[in-house]
Amino acid sequence: MTYQSLNPATGKIMKSYAEISDADFERKIVAAAQCYEAWRLKSYAERAVIVAQAAAILKSRVDEFAHPITLEMGKRIGEARAEVEFSSRILTYYATHAETFLAPVKLNPEVGEAYLESSPIGVIFGVEPWNFPFYQLARVAGPHLMAGNVLIVKHANSVPQCAIAFEQLWVDAGAPAGLYTNLFISHEQSDRIIDDPRIKGVALTGSVAAGRCLAARAGRNLKVSSMELGGSDAFIVLEDADLEHTVKWAVWGRMYNTGQTCCAAKRFIVVEELADKFLEKFRAALAALTPGDPMDENTTLGPMSSECALVDLLNQVDGAVAGGATVLLGGKRIDRPGSYMEPTILTDIHKDNLAFRQEFFGPVALFFRVKNEEEAIVLANDSDFGLGGSVFTKDVARGKRVATRVETGMMFINNISWSDAELPFGGIKDSGYGRELGSMGIQEFVTKKLIRTAHLDAPV
Repeated sequence: MTYQSLNPATGKIMKSYAEISDADFERKIVAAAQCYEAWRLKSYAERAVIVAQAAAILKSRVDEFAHPITLEMGKRIGEARAEVEFSSRILTYYATHAETFLAPVKLNPEVGEAYLESSPIGVIFGVEPWNFPFYQLARVAGPHLMAGNVLIVKHANSVPQCAIAFEQLWVDAGAPAGLYTNLFISHEQSDRIIDDPRIKGVALTGSVAAGRCLAARAGRNLKVSSMELGGSDAFIVLEDADLEHTVKWAVWGRMYNTGQTCCAAKRFIVVEELADKFLEKFRAALAALTPGDPMDENTTLGPMSSECALVDLLNQVDGAVAGGATVLLGGKRIDRPGSYMEPTILTDIHKDNLAFRQEFFGPVALFFRVKNEEEAIVLANDSDFGLGGSVFTKDVARGKRVATRVETGMMFINNISWSDAELPFGGIKDSGYGRELGSMGIQEFVTKKLIRTAHLDAPV
């Protein structure tokens, strides 16, 4: 596997990195396992010193960390800065609250006393994607390091400079050797890590195919795992929605990170009464976005993460059209250097079209008209995915009713604001299992031990 920094805004290779040798591979696993034996015995306060310092470094050096995000995967610089700041907040959140989240839980047996005690399980193997090069790492590092585990991470091969920078962050924060380890490894070495008895858990954010592969391997080894996979989130617009407010969220929800977000708005399901007005404004807003250098603060449309990602998405659009869909806007690459795609709207997508069940990971919106609220809910649920979703209506009680009925891991009413450290993140169906962030995120890789005291005679 080639680990390569390639600027998607220019198409130019910046730097390449070789996979590590088997000797280095073994040395790093040994260091992580040894670190765990000491780290697990640290108090929450001692762990928090390191994690809080890492958060402070991110906060004080935002531009330094934001630049490689933009250079390696094309995220617009303002979004990259926001990602670094959010990563800092996540680390601060767990440094502050981990001890409370993992405090012993008192139980109430009929006789005696009992409680549940939380303890770390060991070395966790993380496999993380390119679309949020620091945020994805922070949301596993914050909770799992504070819980007393240590991390070995295989980051995406297209963001190696970000991977190196995040590992160095922990060195700069004073972390002991082996606490957080980045690995440039092959798929074969990745399989060996999961099989290794020194590794106790697997955390993946990635595609459905990757999730099935890693979850199966972890299962064969009887190791706990969490899987945050893809999504095809419904963006439901009811007839009483505030149109201006809704369209602004529609544009952000589809185009944030150039549409390369698992929980982006992807299927726009609009009640007939408002459909034409919504579509007119939505189309105009997308058409107004202009491509440019993602390092330029004024750029409103950045590149896709890679040429491969662009080509794959263009092929998906062509396949959708071959299946009967209509291109209402865009559908082509932009004639300029780099991997840029026109903002795209597809309509007339019927159930027999392969596009109906696919995830479009980029600036492509699928538009559906429905007769009423009930039909919107049925269509929203007719998906293999279940990560997030949203509903827009002036009647909040109605929004809550719809949110309850949509089969997904997260629902947002009149917003798509998922970026809070306090909020658990995760899905159902092909979107995976387990939760990250919030109080639930720190519970994924800890042992819950029952301890009971009681004066009881043994049964005769």
